[in-house]
Amino acid sequence: MDNQDYNKAENAVEKAKWTVNDYADRAKDYIREQREKNLEPTAEGWMDRAKENVSDAWEDTKDAVSNAWEETKDWAENAWDNTKDAADDAWDATKDAASDAKNEIDKATN
Repeated sequence: MDNQDYNKAENAVEKAKWTVNDYADRAKDYIREQREKNLEPTAEGWMDRAKENVSDAWEDTKDAVSNAWEETKDWAENAWDNTKDAADDAWDATKDAASDAKNEIDKATN
């Protein structure tokens, strides 16, 4: 494992630690909120909240991926159309140049 791989692995571990700490803080917030409402905090309630947050994150991810797909697809279609247009223009210019050359040859030989 070279240094770059080691650094990536270390960063992944640090990010995972932050995620665990972040969820712990959110769990504490849930417990405080439930107590402020004079309700008993439960593991099921916390899991429901966590599922909602994950669900929202998943929806955001799907939206971002979908948007990226559409933008990429549009870009690829536009690139293909531009390539076809450039090829058509080049073909027309080549035909015109060939016709001009033929006309010049015909003039020179008559």
